[in-house]
Amino acid sequence: MFRVTVLGRDPCKPSAVAFLVKQMWGTSQGHAARPARRCSQHSCTQRSQNEAGQVSKSEGTRQSPINIQRRDSVYDPHLQPLRVSYDPASCRCIWNTGYFFQVEFDDAAEQSGISGGPLENHYRLRQFHFHWGAVDERGSEHTVDGHAYPAELHLVHWNAVKYPAYEEAVLGEKGLAVLAVFLQVGARHEALQRLVDVLPEIKHKDMRAAMGPFSPSCLLPACQDYWTYSGSLTTPPLAESVTWIIQKQPVEVAASQVSAFRELLFSPLGEEEEIMVDNCRPRQPLMGRRVRSSFRPLKWG
Repeated sequence: MFRVTVLGRDPCKPSAVAFLVKQMWGTSQGHAARPARRCSQHSCTQRSQNEAGQVSKSEGTRQSPINIQRRDSVYDPHLQPLRVSYDPASCRCIWNTGYFFQVEFDDAAEQSGISGGPLENHYRLRQFHFHWGAVDERGSEHTVDGHAYPAELHLVHWNAVKYPAYEEAVLGEKGLAVLAVFLQVGARHEALQRLVDVLPEIKHKDMRAAMGPFSPSCLLPACQDYWTYSGSLTTPPLAESVTWIIQKQPVEVAASQVSAFRELLFSPLGEEEEIMVDNCRPRQPLMGRRVRSSFRPLKWG
């Protein structure tokens, strides 16, 4: 059974480049037959100061993340509701990439993905991951009116209508669509707890654990309003191939659940432990881009 959610205007949602794509976003294996419940077999390499520098530097003009100014966002009545349909059975595994923890999905078929909203085609779900800070006052990659949240969820989808393989979509125009959700401290999130319970099994870099059926629909907010803009990956290769769809309403999670993220390590087993925190890229200049909203911005006096 698929869970279908509609997000829209509800008033209440083998080059160096290829190596870096594998390093930060998981290794694509195309549409070939894959063993069930197995993660990407190419693990991340040890982070270095040079790699960290690449995360923050780019000469592009459509870089992400950004600070969203509510007053400057433009209401677009032509934005369609976003249609979300995820197949829980396509969930494969959870693993520590050495930069964040990532949940991977089988993307060989159309079952799981998003369409509508600002998208011209159906985009298949590839994986989702989180970014978070060392303290609750920071951690989200995007900010709203300068306000940062403790963490941010990214659901990464690729345009299988336009591109034959994920690697090509990463580097292609309108190749990716990332659905972003802010996390704020509040009530315990029961669905998120399923992931938190597995984190001790993947404490070190390159550790993996199988995941049973899981639908990320349960991680989405009830409010269906969203912002959208054209941007980039926030990890190498920083390709400007992303249509960002950022949910206005954050989801509440317990402080202890965010704290569990901070118990993961950047470092592999047997090496000096390096706590996995602040795995977020600094905000980038808007460079004349327009941020559209599916809802009317608040009127200011």
